[in-house]
This record gives sequence, C-alpha cells and structure tokens, in this order.
Amino acid sequence: MQTFVHDDLDEDILADLLDEINELYEASEQILIELELKPQDNELQRSLFRSIHTIKGDLGLVNFSPLIPLLQHAEDLLDYLRKGQIQYTSNMSDLVLLTMDRVKIFVQSCIKSGNAEYDENLFSQLVTQIKRITPSNPESHERLLAEAVLLLDPSLDLREEPSASNKKTTAEAKVSLATIGIPKSISGDNRSDLVFFRELMKPVEKRSKYWDGRGDRISKLAGYINKVAGTPIDEEQLAVACYMHDFGMAFMPIELLHKQGKLDDAEFNLMRSHVYKSARLLENLKQWDEARKMVMQHHERVDGSGYPLGLKGADICEGAKLIAILDTFNALTHAKAHKAHQQRPKKKAVIEINHIAQGQFCPKWMQAFNRGMQSLLTK
Repeated sequence: MQTFVHDDLDEDILADLLDEINELYEASEQILIELELKPQDNELQRSLFRSIHTIKGDLGLVNFSPLIPLLQHAEDLLDYLRKGQIQYTSNMSDLVLLTMDRVKIFVQSCIKSGNAEYDENLFSQLVTQIKRITPSNPESHERLLAEAVLLLDPSLDLREEPSASNKKTTAEAKVSLATIGIPKSISGDNRSDLVFFRELMKPVEKRSKYWDGRGDRISKLAGYINKVAGTPIDEEQLAVACYMHDFGMAFMPIELLHKQGKLDDAEFNLMRSHVYKSARLLENLKQWDEARKMVMQHHERVDGSGYPLGLKGADICEGAKLIAILDTFNALTHAKAHKAHQQRPKKKAVIEINHIAQGQFCPKWMQAFNRGMQSLLTK
C-alpha cells in the first residue's frame, strides 16, 4: 500500500469537492438505472461520461494524482460507449460505481486525516484491464469488464458459477446492493413486464413529492436482503411486488395523502383499500400471482393485527413479510407530508424498527434485514 499526502488545502475546498462527488455519484447511479432499461440511450451515455469527466477534472485541480489514470481510462471507456463504438452492459455499471466508491473513500480519508492509503499495483492492474476493452474486440468485453470488477471487489465472482462442492454458504458469501431493482438475470417477457411495471410507477411517484424513487429503493433493498437470506423468495416475483405494492395509493385524494392530522375511521379504511386496488392490477396476470399475494399481504402483521385480512405468521407469504419491513424502513428514512414525521438517519431507523418488530415483523426476516443493513452501513 502507498500513502498519498495531499497539499495543504482549505477544508472548505475538500468539503465542496466531496459534496460534488456525492452529487455526481447519485446522479450517475440514477443514470445507470436508466441505462439498464435503455442501454442504447445516447443522452444517458453522454451524461455518464460527463460525470466521470467532471470528477476527474475536479481531482486534477487539487492534485489528487493517484486517481487520475484510473478515472482517465474509465472516461475513455465511456467515450467509446457514447460514440456507439461499444455496447453498454451491467458489468460496465458495476465497474463505474465501484470506481466512484474508491474515489469517495479516497477523498473522505484525505478530509479526515490529511492522507489516503491506496494500492498502486491494483490501480495499475485496473488501468491495464480497462485499456484492453476496445471497439475491435467486442467478444471479450464482458470477460474483461467482469475481471476488472473482480479486481475492485474480489467478493463478486462474476466469471463462473462455483461447483456445488465449492459454493460458499450465504453467511460466508458477500452480497452487494444491485444497481437497479430489476434482477439482472430476468429476460424475455418477464423482463418486459417488469420494465413496464417500473415505468408505470414513474407517474405514480409524481403524485406526491414524497414518493420519488421509492419503487427503485425498495426493490433494490429487497433483492439485497433476499440474497442475504439465501434467496428463498423468487427474485422476479419480489421485484414486481416491490414496484406495484403501493400503486393503489395514487388513487387516493391528495388531501388525504397529505393530511396533517390523525385520520378518522372512514379515511383510514379508504387508505387501507389501496392493497386491493394494487393487487387487482395483477389479478389477470397469472404468471405474477405470487407477486399479487405479496402486494395483497404487505400490511399484514405476524401477530394478526394487520390488514386487510388479519393474517398471522405462516399464513403470510414470505415476500410480504420482507416488504413490510422495507416499507417501514423507507418511510422512516425519507421525508413525509406529516409535519410530525422526523426523517431518520438509516442507522437510527434500523434501531427503531427493531424496537417495534415484536408482533409486527417476521423474526427470520428481521435477522436477515439486520445482517444486511449492518453490512451496508458499516462499509
């Protein structure tokens, strides 16, 4: 490992630098979500290129030299993409985000201690690997990208499925949060359906300024926690349920959605009816019957005090038990219309959910949620 000591820079300059990197990271993450669905969209490709170009330029201005070659070659790769010389793939998404993670960690370390450790040999290997990806060898792109991702995060073995005798247990295997809420493995008509459901949610989320992005957030986190638990829930059914579970909320009066005071009985019953409205949208799509059950049951509680049917424990499907936890987590960590609601930091939200879990949430899924969040929040 090498140690980089930056010039004597003003703290405000470093703080502004980190703020811009965080903003560009979030913007890039959203761009990558859209690219998964529209990989040929040239405007999205150009926007991603500009984000990396801007970060490289900012780091150059403050002489954070160890990162420049890596960012330059990532920029070159995206230049091929925006010019239509290579094709976008999910592995490219992972490479970009993992590279930006390294940048954030590097800058944060400089702010905290005035220096940052980095692996010069690793950066050199990454540069060499990315340079190998050219318009002249498209048949090798997936392998080269996967190998580059593996250098950045060795826990992500993207090259081959391990043999049964060598497979890691779920407890041993590291699981990463996906780039989007749509499983990478989904294809054909099921993928078309899921993309359609996600597109349907966009105008629904505009119904209230407090809903923006919640479908993607919940679906990504659900896929992650499901993998932490060993993938007992069908990934595709779970993703559909995450996008569709609150669709019926859009058909509530806006004054009810944004009401500040306590709901009266009639208003509360009207709000509870959203599960029926959401589930009915899937009732004629038999291939999504399991997702429909998750949608219908995601407000049930293991002690039978939930709605709409007051189901208990084993009568509630596994997907609904998981969505119930993540729905609450999302509500706690994001702004709401009610003035009394206080948006919590993620760690505090996890603690609060554990305090209210008994009787409300499934203990098995709470354990998976806690393991997954511990890993995410301690990175």
